Amino acid sequence: MKHYNISDHMDSDKIEEKKVRNIALLVVALGSFLIPFMGSSLNIVLPIIQKDLAVNIILLSWIPTVFVLANAALILPFGRLGDIFGRKRIYTYGVIIYTAASLLAGLSNSGIMLIVFSFMQGFGCAMIFATGVALLSSVYPSNQRGEALGLFVTAVYIGLFLGPLLGGFLAQNFGWRSIFLFNVPFGIFLFILIKMRLHGEWKGLGGKFEIRGSLIYSLSIVALLYGFSTLNSSFGKLSLFTGVIGLVIFVLNEKKSINPILRLGILRKKVSSLSALAILLMNIANSAMWVLLSLYLQDIMHLDPQQTALIISVEPLMVALLSTPVGRLSDRIENRIFTVIGMIVTTIGLLILSQLTTNSTLLIPIIGLILVGIGLGLFSSPTTNRFIGSVEGRDYGMASGVLSTMTYAGQTMSLGIMLYIFAVYLGNVQITESNFPAFLFSLKTAFIVFAVLSGFGIIVSILIGPKKIKDDLQRID
Repeated sequence: MKHYNISDHMDSDKIEEKKVRNIALLVVALGSFLIPFMGSSLNIVLPIIQKDLAVNIILLSWIPTVFVLANAALILPFGRLGDIFGRKRIYTYGVIIYTAASLLAGLSNSGIMLIVFSFMQGFGCAMIFATGVALLSSVYPSNQRGEALGLFVTAVYIGLFLGPLLGGFLAQNFGWRSIFLFNVPFGIFLFILIKMRLHGEWKGLGGKFEIRGSLIYSLSIVALLYGFSTLNSSFGKLSLFTGVIGLVIFVLNEKKSINPILRLGILRKKVSSLSALAILLMNIANSAMWVLLSLYLQDIMHLDPQQTALIISVEPLMVALLSTPVGRLSDRIENRIFTVIGMIVTTIGLLILSQLTTNSTLLIPIIGLILVGIGLGLFSSPTTNRFIGSVEGRDYGMASGVLSTMTYAGQTMSLGIMLYIFAVYLGNVQITESNFPAFLFSLKTAFIVFAVLSGFGIIVSILIGPKKIKDDLQRID
């Protein structure tokens, strides 16, 4: 007679749970690698695309712009859809759309086609990033989530690290289309992995999807971010004002809504609101750094694009190396320490970069990049973990959308600040030896502004407060 052993059954359940966690982590990490890889490698090949498709500079700039705008505008609605219909389901649809769009972008024969399919890539990417952190938070308990989120951040920055290097290699040997087509086999493998190995589904409390609030939010975010990136023009100022008014209307609408896409209560806690603000400030402070240093290294120091990519890749490499061990440590000790120190180190790195001159050695930008990378590596996973830990399980998709919105909004605002400073001090001209002093003054001003914002982030990080002994997470899966 066979005896039923309860302990054996419990052990098998634990083994199955661990398998699900590992597969979920692999799925989210692969998706998190592909998107930043695509974005950072695309910047390298834009000049090649311009020549091959005979695209003017305005159309060319819209290729990466529509990708970012689609992400920023759609991430929050897709996070809510993940809470209602299942986070794995929305993530899977995102993989399908992103893979198909990558294939079509690689086959494009005009700038307009490439803009359309870049928007589709952003559409799929929004579904992936809106649910990735939510999926990890659903399967990992709070005492292991920091390490999982650290691996997630590591995957993102490995993508950023390899993008310029591998992207440059692919473009040089196989043409610019290879960068888009590189995503296709990865996307197919990711889809098969989800279907064959990631069993189960994770939802919030459900409810109806609010179309009105989603439309108000998406259009307002597009207007706000577009306006911020073109602030030096009259239309940009009007667009920014329209976006702000739209977001006010959105907040009023969400307060009255029965099924809001953003439950405003998740931002009423000091921990969640200040953590989100700290993430926004960190992204504003460092996102334009790549563009500023790329111009400085190539125009002032006369390095070629590949040498520039190698130097700039120091920053994401540092983040990739630090994020996982820091995430693991943040599960065990007070994680506000990492957030505060990360902001401090980032601020010091930005101040060092503000001292660049025509006579600076390469050591100065490298030290600045290393410090900013260390700061980001200390900051990212503990702060993300702290924000998610302050939110109930039913709202993980919504919270994941908020985090990604803070990231993309920060990136757009960072570039907008940089462009505004250039417009004021340099004007709409090419960088030549005759205007090197104006360019360097613009660069110095930009880095000082970003350092001040990062310094404000130090104060915000301190105000988050210590983590409670009893985790305030309530898992409702």
